[in-house]
Amino acid sequence: MATLVKDASNERATLHNMFGLVRHRELIWQLTKRELSTRYKGSYLGVLWSFIVPLTMLLVYTFVFSVVFKGQWGPRFSEMRPGEFALTLFAGLIPFNLFAEVVNRSPNLILNVPNYVKKVVFPLEILPVVSLGAALIHSLIAGGVFLLGSLVFLKSISPTIVLLPLAYLPLLLLSLGLSWFLSALGVYIRDVGQGIGVFVQILFFMSPVFYPVSAVPQALRIVLLINPLTTILDSFRAALLWQESLPWGPWGLCTVVATAVAVLGYIWFARTKPGFADVM
Repeated sequence: MATLVKDASNERATLHNMFGLVRHRELIWQLTKRELSTRYKGSYLGVLWSFIVPLTMLLVYTFVFSVVFKGQWGPRFSEMRPGEFALTLFAGLIPFNLFAEVVNRSPNLILNVPNYVKKVVFPLEILPVVSLGAALIHSLIAGGVFLLGSLVFLKSISPTIVLLPLAYLPLLLLSLGLSWFLSALGVYIRDVGQGIGVFVQILFFMSPVFYPVSAVPQALRIVLLINPLTTILDSFRAALLWQESLPWGPWGLCTVVATAVAVLGYIWFARTKPGFADVM
């Protein structure tokens, strides 16, 4: 009985620390800025690359898929305006790229800062938050490029863009939870860093980034429907492009699942954190 009470008390303390991460907001912001500046250190254009790259990709998608292949997004959107198919792809890539960036970097987050683990009293749990913050800034810049493309090709901006923060919510929770889990697991199992890249690549093709769910045979569609990224990608397209409300039912379920992943990921990190120094 005493053990159960102690475990419950530990869980409450862990969750209290999770929700108390806001007290490190200044440190998180400073580390996020340093992360961004380090990434572009030595380049002439600096952070402008985070604008140039998505802009270039949007232009390439527009030429390849709208001009060459004249792509259409399923029977529901059988008559797309020039550039609209490219924007549809780009709207799906914005959330997926954020997810991929955070998850791919996670296994090495702790391994790359051994001094923080061994020599300094440092809140290691904020490192995934910093990684997510840097990825979010890149994502928002890509979103600005999308809006520019929307003005050029569609002559308008979707009024449902006000729902975009809600579309981001499950994406951020899911990415952060997986980052906490993988960054801790990567300390103990170094192979995680090798395998996660393959996993993300498979997930890229198993998510409706370049095709709609309706294009998948009915018997296999369940695979996409249980993938939380499917709802997230559709939510981004609804808010940014289709001028529709979010799919509230799937969005609500996805947000609940993402919240559970975030909580469990943090608990895993907190439970395994005391052994980091011994392993490293």
